[in-house]
Amino acid sequence: MYMPLPAQPGLPPVRIDLYSDTHTRPTAAMRTAMLAAEVGDEQYGDDPTVNALCDRMAALLGKEAAVFLPSGTMCNQIAVLTHTRPGDEVLCHETAHLVTSEGGGASALSGVNLLGLRGAEGQFDADAVTEALRPRTRNAPPQSLLSVEQTTNIAGGAVWPVAALDAVAATAHGAGLATHMDGARLFNAVVASNQPVGAHVRGYDTVWVDFTKGLGAPLGAVLAGTSTFIGAAWRWKQRLGGAMRQAGMCAAACLYALDHNIARLAEDHANAARLAAGLARVPGLAVQPPATNLVFFEITDGRFPIEELALRARRAGLLVSLLGRNRARACTHLDITAADVDDAVSILTDAMKAG
Repeated sequence: MYMPLPAQPGLPPVRIDLYSDTHTRPTAAMRTAMLAAEVGDEQYGDDPTVNALCDRMAALLGKEAAVFLPSGTMCNQIAVLTHTRPGDEVLCHETAHLVTSEGGGASALSGVNLLGLRGAEGQFDADAVTEALRPRTRNAPPQSLLSVEQTTNIAGGAVWPVAALDAVAATAHGAGLATHMDGARLFNAVVASNQPVGAHVRGYDTVWVDFTKGLGAPLGAVLAGTSTFIGAAWRWKQRLGGAMRQAGMCAAACLYALDHNIARLAEDHANAARLAAGLARVPGLAVQPPATNLVFFEITDGRFPIEELALRARRAGLLVSLLGRNRARACTHLDITAADVDDAVSILTDAMKAG
């Protein structure tokens, strides 16, 4: 889980923001596209730019329909609400965003139990799914949904292999469960694996993609599935807050991202590898080799808490995030250059030396 830095007045401005790819700023060209967007009332299907985005994403993901939502968390919650009934059980990894980072929304809103499965790098296999299946008796909670996360955030941005995704989806479907993919950084997985997006999502009844992370848009995610599912999801969207009205300005940013910001994710991955290589040379730091754009590191010699290292870095203008005990994360994105990475390595090296 994310942990805030201790409050401290008088800190300088952030020069290098590695906290999250959600901190990206829309580029000048993206802002121009937003200003030029055609808009209408999304509630009544009259916003042509939102419609274009949803149609494009449904086709790209191989689904019948899609709905534009403000955030990925809202996509997850609406998916669970639509797939399940109160008292049901959802299978997911024990470190999944659904479990750790959505405020207990699945239990508070859907009234479901999340059964956390174990496995390395935020992944589990078909055998783990089989072992988790309960008998269909009146004593057991009905298991109705299996969810995976691509890429796996807390596990270090690891990429599920396509064969593994297919295997767990087939096992879940064989047991009568629906399947859902939290695709917050799905395109990072696509670029890193060199496998088309359709291969990643073909076994999943529903999937969503976040545009506010590596794709650099200021707002928005798209949830896709069957036409019937999206119709039901719209009712939950209405219940949870309604339409976004003239949302075409935001949808235009997402369309721009699809055209310009997918292939360049490889640059973020290269910068993450560069950062990890630099930090691995710092005495007292252990670094998890990144699979995509997330670099996790920890202090191994106990010289001071990881919070102290993050605070020292923040005083030098570098912002990283803290995830759990003695673990920090640096996230590369489109606002970070190779020079920024080298500067970050220098700052953290000096911070580790400080008395």
